[in-house]
Amino acid sequence: MEIWINPACSKCRSALTLLDAEGADYTVRRYLEDVPSEDEIRGVFERLGLEPWDITRTQEAEAKELGLKEWPRDAGSRERWITALAGHPKLIQRPIITADDGTAVVGRTDEAVRDALSR
Repeated sequence: MEIWINPACSKCRSALTLLDAEGADYTVRRYLEDVPSEDEIRGVFERLGLEPWDITRTQEAEAKELGLKEWPRDAGSRERWITALAGHPKLIQRPIITADDGTAVVGRTDEAVRDALSR
C-alpha cells in the first residue's frame, strides 16, 4: 500500500503512527514534493470512487485564489479540477491510502486507516 502525506499534517502523522502500530507494509509518498501526475490523480479518484471536488481542500488560500467553490461540479468540469489539483497538490485532501486490493481511502480517521488495512 502507498500513503500520500504532507508531513506537516497531524492527520497524516496519526495515520502513519497507526500503520506502524499495526505493522503494515507501506510506502510513503510526500505528494507535495513528489507531485502526482494528472493520470495518477485520475487513478486515485477511480480507486476512491469519488470525484475531484469531493476531496479538494476548498478552504486553502490557493483554492480561494482559483475560485474553486464556484467551479461547476459535473462531468464536463472534471478535467479542469484534476488539472488544478496536479498544479496545486496542496489542495488534495490527505492522507490518501491506496490499499492492496486496488481501492483507496482518505485516511483522516483511525477507522478509515483500519479499513484500508483490512483490504
